[in-house]
Amino acid sequence: MEIDKPLLKSLLMIADIIEARDPYTGGHVWRVSQFAKLLATKVELPEDEIIKISIAAYLHDLGKVGIPDDILRKTERLTDAEYAIIKTHPSIGSKLLGGHPLAEMVSSAANEHHERIDGKGYPNGLRGEQLSLTARIVSIADAFDAMTSTRPYRRAMSVEQALDRIEEGAGTQFDAELASHMRELGRAGDLAHIVGHTVDGIPAVTCPHCGAVIAIPRNTKDGKILYCRACHSQLELHRAGDRFETEITGMTNDPRNLEPRANEDAAEDLLAQIS
Repeated sequence: MEIDKPLLKSLLMIADIIEARDPYTGGHVWRVSQFAKLLATKVELPEDEIIKISIAAYLHDLGKVGIPDDILRKTERLTDAEYAIIKTHPSIGSKLLGGHPLAEMVSSAANEHHERIDGKGYPNGLRGEQLSLTARIVSIADAFDAMTSTRPYRRAMSVEQALDRIEEGAGTQFDAELASHMRELGRAGDLAHIVGHTVDGIPAVTCPHCGAVIAIPRNTKDGKILYCRACHSQLELHRAGDRFETEITGMTNDPRNLEPRANEDAAEDLLAQIS
């Protein structure tokens, strides 16, 4: 498959930095990409298509760059007016990609991942076969990750609860056949190693003060100091089996400590799939 890797990497890095603006969704684009890859594999798409869908899923939320910080980072439920602004991010993403060389591969995921099979989604009220297969796959992957991730206003659902919700939405919110395949992946235990992780084999860590999610590199050592961009806590990592626990050891207002950082391991893993 011919893809300009440096060009793609720049988009992946941008997607990560955009995601870092919201401290409560760490690793979301990586997880959605992985769920979408599994679902595309389950329906036996060609390898090149699987990779393209995985890439498109990683880039689906690019449009959130146009959402104001006070809405994106709000810890309470959104008002109707704020939700209306959030609902503009798919069309923003589509416009942002515009004439980009990779637009044909990824723009449908950006623009259609909140559309519904019954036509009640946004931004354009598309229905059924009007939605690209990529968007129908990413829609399920995106919803599943949202449900199985903790937010400031609610706790994460279990995998089983989230799969029940997807099953309930089969034929209305979600493509019925794809929803059935997602259920099969869940029953087989094929989703569990992605839930709660920010890259393959690396569980997310959370700030004990505010609950923000922080992606950490694979080479992270015991005793590593990192910083929460949401509440400015200084955190020390302590290894606990195959994961890390966090301890607050101070506070910081140094802007250098609070810079958003790309989830480079996740991006490099995705690029390594491309021959």
